Amino acid sequence: MTTQPDAAERAAEKAARSSYGRLIAILAATDRNIAAAEDALSDALLSALDHWPRHGIPANPDAWLLTAARNRQKNAARARTNHQKAEPDLLLHLFLPEDAPFPDERLRLMFVCAHPAIDPAARAPLMLQTVLGLDAARIARAFLTEPAAMSQRLVRAKARIRDTGLRFALPEPADLPERLAEVLDAIYAAFTQGWDGLDTPDAPDALTGEAIWLARLLVALLPEEPEPKGLLALMLYCTARRAARRDAAGAFVPLEHQDSRLWNRDLIIEAEGLLTDAARAARFGRYQCEAAIQSVHIQRPITGSLNLTALRTLYDLLVAHTDGIGAQIGRAIILAESGDPNAGLAALDALDPARVAAHQPWWVARHRIARLSGDLDLAETALDTAINLTEDPALRAFLRAQGPTSPN
Repeated sequence: MTTQPDAAERAAEKAARSSYGRLIAILAATDRNIAAAEDALSDALLSALDHWPRHGIPANPDAWLLTAARNRQKNAARARTNHQKAEPDLLLHLFLPEDAPFPDERLRLMFVCAHPAIDPAARAPLMLQTVLGLDAARIARAFLTEPAAMSQRLVRAKARIRDTGLRFALPEPADLPERLAEVLDAIYAAFTQGWDGLDTPDAPDALTGEAIWLARLLVALLPEEPEPKGLLALMLYCTARRAARRDAAGAFVPLEHQDSRLWNRDLIIEAEGLLTDAARAARFGRYQCEAAIQSVHIQRPITGSLNLTALRTLYDLLVAHTDGIGAQIGRAIILAESGDPNAGLAALDALDPARVAAHQPWWVARHRIARLSGDLDLAETALDTAINLTEDPALRAFLRAQGPTSPN
């Protein structure tokens, strides 16, 4: 049976998107060599592109890829040692037994990537590539660094795992909170990258859905920890507004102009419950703070106005918890919209120029604040740069409409 090459390519891409992290976790579990697991899976994907058009797409593409990758791991090991040990039944690794102490192989691998022996700056990026399948360029974009530098950081981290033989066992319960922050950061970075690509035709929810799923697992695994609940609430607030972020013609709709009747009430109610539950621990953190900011925005249709005082307080708290560029930009906008655009511009100018030079949201914020300050020349210059940095056609069209004559 033959298959059109395009159909085979789409099937391979879909399998890679939806199962990359899980397959890497299974492949790396045997010898703890993440780089070798990635090489084996890459070879299996290439083999699929050659085999599937001639012989048809298998009924279970994941199992086919896993078997092909395992075969390549076997061949590599045979060449090195000329001694191949018997391999376990691979399909048994696709699902954990009901009494498994850890709810998901991917989550376990993420906690391994957060091991203290690994460079802290490499932990979250390593999770994004190894477990969630993001390439170095996308990871670099998420962390505002150069792709080459990010690639080198990841190579060093994988070599560290291989050379030290880090065990793929769960850390002790007492160690989980210590590693939790990097796991949360990786999940949120995956969500934001998926959010940016929600309009892709194939499996648009793959990455955002994966991030929400992993956050739900974390909430179940660590019910006493408030930050996983904060992160899950934050992602649910955003997801609840998805249907309203584009109009019927596909045009971008900013938050303040969205039709709140399109927001998903069930997700909002769940997010509010999670945020309330997290507050009971009396340990306020970054993700609870970001979720609380979203909660303030959600109240606007009910109260008829945006509570800028509450937002300014929350952004002040947020920048105390994180030095993230996004938090600093958000605070600058609120300063300006609260009546002090000069303070907003000063807050933007205080950020590292090297980090924001190609950061589109910084230029969008600069345009917005410059308009509030009445400096239309500065606003126009910032808008031109923001448009040139925007890849999304709908968002680019929206920005172009914000020219000097726009009432917004």
